[in-house]
Amino acid sequence: MQVDIINTKGEKTGRSVDLPDEIFAVEPNNHVIWLAVKQFLAAQRQGTAKVKTRLEVKGSSKKLHRQKGTGGSRKGNIRNPLFKGGGTIFGPKPRDYDFKLNYKVKGLAKVSALSTKVKENNLVVVEDVKLETPKTKEVAGMLKSLKADNKKVLFLVSGKEDNFILSFRNLPNVRGYQFNDMNTYDIVNSNVVVLTESAVKSIVEDVKEVSSN
Repeated sequence: MQVDIINTKGEKTGRSVDLPDEIFAVEPNNHVIWLAVKQFLAAQRQGTAKVKTRLEVKGSSKKLHRQKGTGGSRKGNIRNPLFKGGGTIFGPKPRDYDFKLNYKVKGLAKVSALSTKVKENNLVVVEDVKLETPKTKEVAGMLKSLKADNKKVLFLVSGKEDNFILSFRNLPNVRGYQFNDMNTYDIVNSNVVVLTESAVKSIVEDVKEVSSN
């Protein structure tokens, strides 16, 4: 799949790049995407909610009064869940909400999410940005040229653009990863996915290496 390369001013450079169909042109599997997003969000939950049972709250363990003959209901001790200050029945306990998702399923989810962005014309390839020092203002100007300054943007880079990564780190609604470290949730949650030219080259090389093996 041929995609035009855009410069930092949002203009076409006259060059194009071939994106591997195995990653950017598959039939999206929405159920797999849903599973990957669900697993990611579940893993973010702390799972620290905790209440005390009747064994853990303070109070005497002595029976309040004899079982029969009082004219009232039978009662145990003051820690009974029916009393104020008593324990809680079936309350939450610390737990891990994460669940296992197969490696191939995660990979298919990422590929499906990227292919969806391509179908929606929300994936852009930009030429490499070489910065001597981190410059947030320059990246902000680039996003404005791409008409993405008010959108959620996900940058996928090759990992060699350290100053570029530092430049967009402080921008709101902008996230960035090396291509191999991306996750399905951030792809789905973004309005625009921006690939650098170096990232595309790394992707193509990886695909060729996998194909040859």
